[in-house]
Amino acid sequence: MIYLNNAATSWPKPSSVCEAVQACLMDTPASQFRGGSAILKKDTEERCREKLGKLLGIHAHDRIFFTSGATESLNTVLCGLDYGEEGRGILATQTEHNSVLRPLMNQPVFKKHPVTIISCLENGAVTRNALEKGLKEAMENTGKNPSALIVNHCSNVTGYVQDMKLIGNFARENNLLLLVDVSQSAGCIPVDADSWRADGVIFTGHKSLLGIQGTGGFFIRKGLELKPLKYGGTGRNSQQLTYEDGDYEYEVGTQNLPGIRALLAGVEFVLENGVDRIQEKEERMMKLLYEGLGKIPGVQVYGSFAECKGPVMSLNFQGLKASDAAYILENGYEITVRAGLHCSPLIHEAMGTKNSGTVRVSVSWFTKEEEILAFLEAAGQIAVSLRGAD
Repeated sequence: MIYLNNAATSWPKPSSVCEAVQACLMDTPASQFRGGSAILKKDTEERCREKLGKLLGIHAHDRIFFTSGATESLNTVLCGLDYGEEGRGILATQTEHNSVLRPLMNQPVFKKHPVTIISCLENGAVTRNALEKGLKEAMENTGKNPSALIVNHCSNVTGYVQDMKLIGNFARENNLLLLVDVSQSAGCIPVDADSWRADGVIFTGHKSLLGIQGTGGFFIRKGLELKPLKYGGTGRNSQQLTYEDGDYEYEVGTQNLPGIRALLAGVEFVLENGVDRIQEKEERMMKLLYEGLGKIPGVQVYGSFAECKGPVMSLNFQGLKASDAAYILENGYEITVRAGLHCSPLIHEAMGTKNSGTVRVSVSWFTKEEEILAFLEAAGQIAVSLRGAD
């Protein structure tokens, strides 16, 4: 099988990740701050925070908290922040995933803080002009300056990587909290949260961080008011029943220690090999894809290699539904891709694919050149058969 669906979940995993899970399960369970074995857990979590801080450009790595993934992290951050006086709105880009959009569209807090969507170009780019237009629209609708801007660093549909220097400057100039979703970029594209002056960063563990499903977390700048999504036992002070003066805790209940051990191993693998080196290899694979598909009549690619530097792309075959194309690739060629809207419905309005979706192809550090060539051969055969059918 050729696996080209790494934007959903990366595969295969490094052997060190698999070994970390097995070792954790074989070890004596380390309960959170309870009993003598707690030092094992502290070592794992603190080391993982430290390594994540190094990878994501976060000096205050003690402000990184673990969750079950980006969805829980985004719900925690988006619904727990203090956005100021009622009426101050929220800005979010058209490229966002449903883990951003659905909380914004359904949680009661956002009835008091209206959401304005900032448009993107067909390739997923968010321009300075679009940011200013969205800010103006928000202020006209509410009469107040918005309080936060939410940005997807790398599109999980087109692979476009946003200009975070531009976006960070815009956020500072307009006194906006900057929240960045790096789920698609962490581990394969340089992330420098401190230089962006990000107030919050959200990540998942099972994509390019090479961990397992059910892991992830968030960073939140010290001093921000953030009410937790969940409350429960932490083992720190069991007599405390209420929280005062913002002394909240964000990691409650029994932590997913096997998952965090795996995440630590994945992050260490990325650091050892180097993000720049990983990015260079993945860009080389993507360049092969763009150039090869560009030579096949009847294949439409959204964006170009010059524009989209992430390890993911979208395409369609003329005269064939995206879902049918994915079925043919998997069952006829044993190539796994993904079809549909990819949980990011609004960007498809900019792409003109909101009714049909796209075929998504995504690579990882482990993708081989011969696998890309096999995919291009299959795509060429499918395109030829469609022309023959006409």
